[in-house]
Amino acid sequence: MPEAVTVTGRELDATSDAIDEVNVIKGKMWNAESEFDEKKDKSKFRDYEAACDRVKAFYKEQHEKQTVAYNIKARVDFKTKKRARMGVWEAIEMLNTIIDDSDPDTSMSQIEHLLQTAEAIRRDGKPEWMQVTGLLHDLGKLLLLFGAEGQWDVVGDTFVVGCKFSDKIIYPETFANNPDTYDAVYSTEYGIYKPNCGLDNVMLSWGHDEYLYNVVKDQSTLPPEALAMIRYHSFYPWHREGAYSHLTNEKDMKILEAVKSFNPYDLYSKSDEPCDVEKLKPYYQGLIAKFFPPVLDW
Repeated sequence: MPEAVTVTGRELDATSDAIDEVNVIKGKMWNAESEFDEKKDKSKFRDYEAACDRVKAFYKEQHEKQTVAYNIKARVDFKTKKRARMGVWEAIEMLNTIIDDSDPDTSMSQIEHLLQTAEAIRRDGKPEWMQVTGLLHDLGKLLLLFGAEGQWDVVGDTFVVGCKFSDKIIYPETFANNPDTYDAVYSTEYGIYKPNCGLDNVMLSWGHDEYLYNVVKDQSTLPPEALAMIRYHSFYPWHREGAYSHLTNEKDMKILEAVKSFNPYDLYSKSDEPCDVEKLKPYYQGLIAKFFPPVLDW
């Protein structure tokens, strides 16, 4: 087990929480399909404007650095570099070494954050594959321990690279210093893609979602809906703002509802109500065993 990450981990969590806070305010305040959050007092979350200040600075850096060249390099590194071999629960315990003592919304550990999401899904009677997806959906933040260049290539809303940056992306003006904005190909509507090629065939900005999706897609028996929840839950320009209809296909539209159904659990399940990790551990280890081999390549 690696030594705990302190300052960097806290900063990542604070930024990630601020990003979620902005998305909470921008999105619907509750989802009728998600019973667990009907009575949650969302006014207790941190002030929206304070979150926006942190988030805008984050997105300025992310939008300047998420280029086609960087995304190709990130995928080459993923395929060629060795990071770790371990089971899913071991990965959860590794993520727990990213310490957060700066978040005023909650005093929960990383494991408890993941269990809160999974338990909210379980209480709503959702299928086992969705419960285990909730448990592991943020495990891609292990990138912080695996050589990420900063927060900008770990967290944040995702978007398509390789074509014109959509004006539906948060703070679209901050792409002004991204060289792809002025590229003869990447700045066009379709860029390197064909019309309605499908999201399976586009590059999304590299981060914890894209990383985890690439880890589990060939190392699990999760259904397509679960893989979509993992890959697209931060893809707000698409699943909330309706962008990229010129690139999506029929398969994407079928999977969209699954992604939307997961979103409230991603945003609203955090609280200070403690989870009994040791009590819940056997149940979730059993679920993990149903969908994953004992050891995965990370």
